[in-house]
Amino acid sequence: MTLIVHPHFHNRYTGVTRHVESVVPALARDSGSETRVLGSGLSQELPRITWPELLRRIRSEPVVWHAHRNNELLMGMVLKLLGRQVRLVFTRHTSIPPTGFTRLIARGADALVSLTKQVADVIALPSTVVSHGIDLTRFHPPEDRDAAWRKLGLGGRYGIGVIGRIRKEKGQGDFVQAIRPLLPAHPEWQAVLVGLAKGPDQDWLNEQVAGIEDRVSRPGEQSVIEPWYQGLTVLVHPSYAEGYSLVHVEAMASGCCVVASKLPYLDTLIEHGRTGFFFEPGDVQGLRALLDMLMREPERAREVGRNAAEEARRRCGVEHEARALSDLYRSTLER
Repeated sequence: MTLIVHPHFHNRYTGVTRHVESVVPALARDSGSETRVLGSGLSQELPRITWPELLRRIRSEPVVWHAHRNNELLMGMVLKLLGRQVRLVFTRHTSIPPTGFTRLIARGADALVSLTKQVADVIALPSTVVSHGIDLTRFHPPEDRDAAWRKLGLGGRYGIGVIGRIRKEKGQGDFVQAIRPLLPAHPEWQAVLVGLAKGPDQDWLNEQVAGIEDRVSRPGEQSVIEPWYQGLTVLVHPSYAEGYSLVHVEAMASGCCVVASKLPYLDTLIEHGRTGFFFEPGDVQGLRALLDMLMREPERAREVGRNAAEEARRRCGVEHEARALSDLYRSTLER
């Protein structure tokens, strides 16, 4: 039996963290391989391997080291020097052009994974496109969205907001600018920004919400994110660039109405007007028009959310991703 190891050398809870927490159990169930994690910042429920056990086993059996960050790939290269049967897989998670150093070390992997064709085109190295799936037992609509929202204790009847790291390029400023003039006319709606803001990003955020602090809640980073998806009626994703954001799929599976900046890969996931809505990145006026319509018609937002949940259940389960990765691991070991 092949040992598959997904390292996680990062202390902050990110989309990559959620990806590892979803795909590792699926691989353990479906691949027939022993799948473990190594590192910090992950759920304690995941199967783990210690450094002494790993160093012992790489000398005697096949091991696939699946890295998601540069530091993890570099450690894999060290392990490959120690174990002849170690194979390196590296997933590129962002569509931002890689540095020369990243491209250099990526060439040392035995197999590259890109989340979308756009990511594959940007990294400009041979890779296999495998999009993220999610654990549909974690991300699903609530029995009662009104009750789920009340449980968050933020006030109002409906929630509308952004989930993700708070910084300028993620577009939270566009969301605040778009919704600011709409809030007085819609007292039943409460805006929320869920995510970590540090240093200059916190100062920038304070400037953005000045004067409407009571209508824009800022609960900070949340390691348990499911209640927020289940409470929100509308999830806005205003980012200027992404490789493949799990937020879209998690929100859809949870029954949110997703309003997203039209990134290159999203038209394969969201059908405008039926399972979500698009606006051009940076188009505050276009975003405001969509939010105004949905805040006036909350039942339409919830209908679109129900459509999105059905689409996610049909297409976005993590089992699809696990099968594709298992095939890739197998072919990499056979080469």
